[in-house]
Amino acid sequence: MDIFADSDAFRIAGLPLHPLLVHAVVVLTPLTALAVAIAAVWPSARRRLGYAPPVAALLVAGLVPITVLAGQELADTVGETPAIERHEELGLMLIPWTIALLIASVAVAVIDRMPPARRPTPLTRAAAMIVPALAVVTAVGTIVVTVLTGDAGARAVWEGV
Repeated sequence: MDIFADSDAFRIAGLPLHPLLVHAVVVLTPLTALAVAIAAVWPSARRRLGYAPPVAALLVAGLVPITVLAGQELADTVGETPAIERHEELGLMLIPWTIALLIASVAVAVIDRMPPARRPTPLTRAAAMIVPALAVVTAVGTIVVTVLTGDAGARAVWEGV
């Protein structure tokens, strides 16, 4: 039995779930990305934030695909338009970005919690520079794709109204 075959799977009290989930994604994804970037470049903030960035990144990495599925169900209900197709394409692009953000947040947490070596190797020095840089790039990319997706969704809903 396919739970997604039933159109009520993504409805609450008869209302589509996608618009409700979108608000959580639009708020939590950039905040999580910002926390990951701050943790990556600011050691005292990293210690204060603790495991919050990886936990938030895990939440976002799970929430985005559910939101995409709910959006696909809503698109099937209201019909495809070029604006909706563009929004859907961008929403699908957000999935790998949030997965990369999760990986980056875990890498930042792991690097920070590794015991200090008596004599750092070139590999540990490189990791200490590369991981934060990749985390920041991933955070920025995630925010950009989130904004583009949200903008495309808003245009799909509100243009011509």
